[in-house]
Amino acid sequence: MSKPVFFVTCPKGVEYLLADELATFGLATVRNAPAGVWVEGPLEAGYRACLWSRLANRVILHIDEVDATSGDQLYDGVVHLDWQQHIPVHGSFRVNFLGQNEAIRNTQFGAQRVKDGIVDRFRAGGGPRPSVAAKHPDIVVSARLNRGRLALGIDLSGHSLHMRGYRTDKGVAPLKENLAAALLMRAGWPDIAANGGDFVDPMCGSGTLVIEAAMMALDLAPGRKQERFGFEQWPGHKPELWLSLRQEAERRAHEAKQRRIPRFAGFDQDSRVVATAWKNIQRAGLEGIVHVETRAVADLNLDGDWFDQGLVLTNPPYGERLSERKELGGLYLSLGDAVKRATPGWRLGVFTGAPEFGRSIGLRSFKQYRLFNGKLPAQLLLFDVDEASAMTPRQPAAPGEVAPRIANEERAAMLRNRLKKNLKTIGQWARKQGIGCYRLYDADMPEFALAIDVYEGRVHVQEYAAPKSVDERAARERLAEALAVIPEVLGIDPEEMVCKQRQRQAGTSQYEKQAASGEFFNVHEHGCALKVNLKDYLDTGLFLDHRPVRHWIQQHASHKRFLNLFCYTGAATVHAAVGGASRSLSLDMSKTYVAWAQDNLALNGADPAKHRVEQADCLAWLADRKTMDQRFDLIFMDPPTFSNSARMAGVLDIQRDHPALVRQAMARLSSDGLLIFSNNFRRFRLEEALESEFEVTEVTRDTLDKDFQRNARIHRCWHIRHKA
Repeated sequence: MSKPVFFVTCPKGVEYLLADELATFGLATVRNAPAGVWVEGPLEAGYRACLWSRLANRVILHIDEVDATSGDQLYDGVVHLDWQQHIPVHGSFRVNFLGQNEAIRNTQFGAQRVKDGIVDRFRAGGGPRPSVAAKHPDIVVSARLNRGRLALGIDLSGHSLHMRGYRTDKGVAPLKENLAAALLMRAGWPDIAANGGDFVDPMCGSGTLVIEAAMMALDLAPGRKQERFGFEQWPGHKPELWLSLRQEAERRAHEAKQRRIPRFAGFDQDSRVVATAWKNIQRAGLEGIVHVETRAVADLNLDGDWFDQGLVLTNPPYGERLSERKELGGLYLSLGDAVKRATPGWRLGVFTGAPEFGRSIGLRSFKQYRLFNGKLPAQLLLFDVDEASAMTPRQPAAPGEVAPRIANEERAAMLRNRLKKNLKTIGQWARKQGIGCYRLYDADMPEFALAIDVYEGRVHVQEYAAPKSVDERAARERLAEALAVIPEVLGIDPEEMVCKQRQRQAGTSQYEKQAASGEFFNVHEHGCALKVNLKDYLDTGLFLDHRPVRHWIQQHASHKRFLNLFCYTGAATVHAAVGGASRSLSLDMSKTYVAWAQDNLALNGADPAKHRVEQADCLAWLADRKTMDQRFDLIFMDPPTFSNSARMAGVLDIQRDHPALVRQAMARLSSDGLLIFSNNFRRFRLEEALESEFEVTEVTRDTLDKDFQRNARIHRCWHIRHKA
């Protein structure tokens, strides 16, 4: 005989925790679902879930699944099931219906068709039929519609199990009891309590967290005080089995009180919610065990004999109003100061819908969990309260900055899924190729107009400037969502991510500093070490799209004289030198980039006498007279689209000036040499006359690696040789 199957529902984001908990009751996971878990096991295990689950909402005994692409099809499936096994003839029932499709557009219609099918099944037998009761029915029938299939079951719990019975009075924004239990589990409270640790909530509200912590530590069954469950009038109910489980729960509660009981304290500056918390504590039977009092966060102090380890877990205000959000930085700073003073060596957990304010605590979070408080996306941030975790507190959003925050979970999930998909394809490809720096995402979806580049564990995000037709507030909201999703998917500390806005650059702006962090670090590409800086300039010091061009130069530079015009940070010259170039000359008008290029060459052991970098206006240098030592076998020229720098003799317009530039470069090229000419002007057209003067081959397609094939117009590239 097959084991019963149950669908156990829970708050969104708690599914994996719930599956682990249900396994301890003897229920094996069949599959996870959004906001629930399908499991199988004996009826006793289903009863245990009703009595002991700290995470579940409802425990539904699965009966069958029927086709439901139309109302009539749904009815036909329901009417053929044997409902006498599950609903007493002289009892009452109610249908809880969830879901919709094109034919069944509202839950009321769906529930009515299920009810009709059940009643007509009883009528077909010629006997009496159960009544329908909107309130307090004997049996609750669960009907869940998904993709044209209707799952039918009996709700063994009969009510949402998050309601333990102790909380009739609530605070302003209460946590549901099962979400509070999930936070405690994620924060490691069961292990901390088992090792003798104590518990404090410095912003306790109506006391849900501190009460749930006490119930968990004292091994009190969450359903222990419930007066009735949904299975008690169910024809398949086994009263003796249920009685034995209730007796076991009482025995465990008694045994737990014989052991050391941790200390539990809750504080809140609002005396009204503290009064509510006292009433909830009394109803939970925890008087003399849980203590709450009126006290501000800044005044947190543990009087008396407390254990040297414990958990501080709290759910601060989220600051949904702008005026409230202005106060959050100070509140989180006070929280950090208070726990560092009062609870050194403890663990701190902060459940917040404004995770960006975690930076104001002054501790580095070692773990972040994404959860939901109702429909509101939130995070549980975990900290060790010790010297090693200390950091300088920071306000999360200076004027003009965007703080990570998810406003639309469905839209954020689209980006999350795309990044995960790209990690599987582009990320795996990069690892196999030994490439540590690559483009993960390039405006793949119109909702998120970003370029996301990975630099060996760090991330550089560029936001493309939105067109004027896009509302600025909407653009900032989407960017905030991206900044929340990216570190989560990539598994990095948000501190390792830099975000900039990319706009059309004119004149000298491409050289202007964006910041002054001085944070350089080395990355690696095909055996070359290169110095990059993600923060201080618009670009990082490495154009990732030219990776194949640089690699080609490295493979073909042996014993050649190499010229790098508009050399930027000299990455192509490094590849030429590593590839065995006999000598090289690199030119750029920026003093900053000349020094950077010199550093890159030194980093790779290049001889500065053979590999020179000079500050020069390339236009003037090319126009000047040629000497014999200025002839080269391999030339790379990648000019900017436009430049009007004061250091230049004139204004550079690549479309207008490229014929002269190419001809002047070719005059420096040996008879059997090669000019690699590239630019990133999207509307660029090569002058036809050049193709009649020289051998010209466009190689753009061959210069785009996998990470740039989606954006094939990022640059264009030609190989140009003298005609034989």
